[in-house]
Amino acid sequence: MAWIKKGLIYSPEGENEWDNNTILTPTPFRLNDDVIRIYGGFRDVKGQSRIGYIDTDANNPSTVINVSKNPVIELGQDGTFDDSGMILGDIVATDDGTIRMYYVGFQIPTKAKFMAYSGLAISHDGGKTFIRYKQTPIMDRAENALYIRAIHTVMQDEGKWKIWYSVGCGWEMINGIPYPQYEIRYVESNDGLTINDNEGILCIPVNKNEYRIGRPRVTKNVDGSYVMRYTSDTYEKKYSAGYAVSDNGINWVRQDEKIGITTSESGWDSEMVCYPVEIKHKDKKYLFYSGNSMGLTGVGYAEWDNQ
Repeated sequence: MAWIKKGLIYSPEGENEWDNNTILTPTPFRLNDDVIRIYGGFRDVKGQSRIGYIDTDANNPSTVINVSKNPVIELGQDGTFDDSGMILGDIVATDDGTIRMYYVGFQIPTKAKFMAYSGLAISHDGGKTFIRYKQTPIMDRAENALYIRAIHTVMQDEGKWKIWYSVGCGWEMINGIPYPQYEIRYVESNDGLTINDNEGILCIPVNKNEYRIGRPRVTKNVDGSYVMRYTSDTYEKKYSAGYAVSDNGINWVRQDEKIGITTSESGWDSEMVCYPVEIKHKDKKYLFYSGNSMGLTGVGYAEWDNQ
């Protein structure tokens, strides 16, 4: 049993000013029985990311049906937490027919590389456009998260809204460049709108060779156990995907050797397989991920082989 790579789906070619290159944190969403929509952060020529999407054939995601011509939401007003870029956290369909987009907004201060906090936007037109729930973060800075507090999985489960996110409180200087330090934490909310716990519960810390571990994407198995896929980075700048399991979604055991996918010998994902996200469709399981340079070469997928 293994993930079988199916190849590159799409790489931005600068058709529009806002999607000049790179697809960050691709997040698949079942639009209907025929279409899987992959939301992601598309960078412009300045490196700022806005949220767009790629519609693919649910039975064969290699087939691109449509690509958004405009961002589904624009950057925030000057001076707000998301005025300098946005990446995807999670996309959640609600019982009232709306779609929630949890995202990470970036702001560039004068004395740090960036700050990144979590916002929420809501779609009333089936995911074509989104309107901010509010102009401020729903998950803002905290004592243990001075620079980063980034939601990446939101799950309605057991009568709660369960949230896995990254927190960052420092910087690692490598070859004269500051890289953010962060780790993975967990918190619960009654409605997915108000998040009161400032500290959260530590799920997975960095190990001795790492300085950051984040982008936690969590799924729940039919037996009630949980699986998390994430990305980590070492002091030697080896950015790679990881894997962990849990009985309760809080206490995790790393099993990176079971990630089931690695870089190719050549091509668009020969240097990186990052931001992996699993989604099920009928009797199939897909794994969408970004390629080299955190998605500069685009987004592709693999399919689970039960044989």
